[in-house]
Amino acid sequence: MKILMVGSGGREHALIKKLKESPKCEKLYCAPGNGGIAKDAECVNIGAMDIDNMVKFAVDEKIDLVFVAPDDPLAAGMVDAMQKAGVRAFGPDAKAAIIEASKVFSKNLMKKYGIPTAKYEVFDDPKKAMEYVVAENTTPVVVKADGLALGKGVIIAQTIDEAKDAIKSIMEDKQFGDSGNNIVIEEFLTGPEVSVLAFTDGKVVKPMVSSKDHKRAYDNDEGLNTGGMGTISPNPYYTDEVAKKCYDSIFVPTIEAMSKEGRPFKGCLYFGLMITPNGPKVIEYNARFGDPEAQVVLPRLKSDLIDICEAIIDEKLADVDVEWYDGAAACVVMASGGYPVAYKKGIEIFGLDENGGVDGAVVYHAGTKLENGKFLTNGGRVLGVTAIADTLDEALKKSYDAVSKITFDGAHYRTDIGKTK
Repeated sequence: MKILMVGSGGREHALIKKLKESPKCEKLYCAPGNGGIAKDAECVNIGAMDIDNMVKFAVDEKIDLVFVAPDDPLAAGMVDAMQKAGVRAFGPDAKAAIIEASKVFSKNLMKKYGIPTAKYEVFDDPKKAMEYVVAENTTPVVVKADGLALGKGVIIAQTIDEAKDAIKSIMEDKQFGDSGNNIVIEEFLTGPEVSVLAFTDGKVVKPMVSSKDHKRAYDNDEGLNTGGMGTISPNPYYTDEVAKKCYDSIFVPTIEAMSKEGRPFKGCLYFGLMITPNGPKVIEYNARFGDPEAQVVLPRLKSDLIDICEAIIDEKLADVDVEWYDGAAACVVMASGGYPVAYKKGIEIFGLDENGGVDGAVVYHAGTKLENGKFLTNGGRVLGVTAIADTLDEALKKSYDAVSKITFDGAHYRTDIGKTK
């Protein structure tokens, strides 16, 4: 099979490495890709949001399977466009991708179908939003931009003044552009966070192994929210009992709700969960593999990913066994100095072999480029260094040992990934 991966980050690199394991994978393209991906697939210079040229390439090259990995092209209807052109594509159509593209839609969906989530209100007027936080007078409080904002459109305000500042920056200063035309203000939930990705063909849902993301930029969960500074799998808080509750009260009801709304979801649905004292609740949905969750979940997948993708497209997921390796995986993200605010690009990375890897771990490239045989930084999150082992402690040790072999000016990573408070 000839396969085209859409995207350019660490998630896409993890998906490519897993697809390459399949005996059915004959040729892999990635558009636009990055420096490390170029060692595993042929990179094509088409932007992830360039739907017309992406479809043209898929048709011209007789691509057998297009994997649309990032949120923006899914929300913009790339899967719809591929299907219209007769190309098989993995991922939800635009109607279903709204579950991530609009926080207002997803919160209203949960309310309508009784799926457990935080108490919330929706606002399109900053003045009314500010009046609400003052009247409620409870902190911390969560302020969310409605639309896509690279995983950064969520502000946890510790005081009423911080909540007002958040409303102003999102709705008036347009920090996240039009994503902030509407906002969701919701109660702050407490408890361990769990990420669970699930394969679904719109009828059957098969959850993947659990993971835990570390969102804050610095150790001890300090600093700004990022796209994710590291992950572990499995999540120690996600017990069999919790998993059953989530399956019965969240996963299946969500898939059924989307179908009832005339928006059947086919692809990978990400459940961001909080295990509260009152049971598991949904914090957010994503319409695709999480990043960097994919970097610890995919290495544990034993089954053929191409078989799973084909079954989902054909709505035959019930016929496929999805099997997992025991043990644990850990991913430490090496980021550019200054991320998630301002950072330099084009800094040479030392310690990688000619294929962009390092002994003892798998290196997923997120923000790199390859110039004159050298790997250079080209983004905020640069590398995801992943190791698998029998235990989480062993996986973390292997991952950090590998990180210590890689250097670039300003390199920044958390030293407490996998630590549970």
